Amino acid sequence: MNKPKFETPDMTMENIDKIANLFPNCITETKDADGKLKKAVNFGVLKQMLSKDIADGDEAYEFTWVGKKAAIVEANTPIRKTLRPVIEDEVTPTGKDSEGNPYCSTGSVNWDTTQNLYIEGDNLEVLKLLQESYLNKIKMIYIDPPYNTGNDFIYRDDFTADSEEYQEDAGLFDEEGNRMFKNTDTNGRFHSDWCSMIYTRLLLARNLLSDDGVIFISIDDNEVDNLRKISDEVFGERNCLGPLIQNKQNAKNDTTDIQKNHEFILVYRKNTILHGCTIKGTLSRELETYRDVFEESGRYYYLNDSITTRGEGGTLRARPNLGYTVYFNPITKDKIAVADYDIEKAKTVLQENEVYKDDENLLKNGYVIIRPPKVRGNLGCWTWSLDKFNNQKDEIVITGKPDNYAIHKRTFVDKKLVKNIEGKLQFISRSFDPVKKTV
Repeated sequence: MNKPKFETPDMTMENIDKIANLFPNCITETKDADGKLKKAVNFGVLKQMLSKDIADGDEAYEFTWVGKKAAIVEANTPIRKTLRPVIEDEVTPTGKDSEGNPYCSTGSVNWDTTQNLYIEGDNLEVLKLLQESYLNKIKMIYIDPPYNTGNDFIYRDDFTADSEEYQEDAGLFDEEGNRMFKNTDTNGRFHSDWCSMIYTRLLLARNLLSDDGVIFISIDDNEVDNLRKISDEVFGERNCLGPLIQNKQNAKNDTTDIQKNHEFILVYRKNTILHGCTIKGTLSRELETYRDVFEESGRYYYLNDSITTRGEGGTLRARPNLGYTVYFNPITKDKIAVADYDIEKAKTVLQENEVYKDDENLLKNGYVIIRPPKVRGNLGCWTWSLDKFNNQKDEIVITGKPDNYAIHKRTFVDKKLVKNIEGKLQFISRSFDPVKKTV
């Protein structure tokens, strides 16, 4: 049974929703009389949408939201707190000392010898507390902020209210006693609160970065556009190194629209003006390559490219010294390169029978003729010289069938590196591909 509603419909909000369907660019956010965020209509933009002429009013390229100025003030407002070390195995939560002074706790395994530090507390408070000791000293920062999906919680940046006001205002606490709220449309929390939350933290994070420092910020498509604009403002558009696209590889294929299977990591450096200031990567990825392996007389090898060429540079006319014939004995597997053609005619004549003269003795002994395949109607050539072929013919293998032979290079491998995978011989090679050295 549906519960009855004890209020009439909010016609204003319904009309705003109707306008949003027609002109979504005219919808913005503002605060009501109680200071709560709500949807509103930007009548200046709506007026322009309904006018053929340019409407009155000043224009400026900027990105702003309700609460932006307050966020700047919040970032610059000092707090009366301190960091206290917690030597015990179990780190105690943020709280107050015996004299009632608030603190954030810091801890680490092997406190006396470690070079690492774990800080537990509200991240905005911690960023402020780090300003004195780590100003312009941090090489790299990685942050993973809430994505503003409507299901995550965001800390409110109000450090003056007492615990009773916290309870009355929000009624939600994390396991450490910090007040939180859900950023959903039903709570009247839209993009503005999220923008204020991330803006204050990025302003403080930039202060901590060294001149050659870099920051990585994870985000998904709910707020990536706003985050990009805010980060461009805080760090400078020229200092954006670009987004990294992260494949989550956890798609459930249950969407009714477009399946979203990726997130972003925005990367910014602090300073692009310094001469010689580069960001050098030290990561590398391990590549694993599987190759089909063949056996011949107890030796194992895999095939490489053929020794033929393509394009204008791969014609016999362009490379007349590389038009020799390979005579191949299918029984003995012997192969020999023979210069059985007229090099001068090869520069001008296109007919094979006018350029080449078969070696009858080799043909009588069971050899067959393999000549370079034609290239766009022209006589072709090889990539190996005649001497190289005859001196290194052990590195050559001939595949295919009569009238359709192919000549390939081959690489021999240690038998110990060959594995039988599902009935096929495989050679598994591993290599390391370094990340781009300089951005």
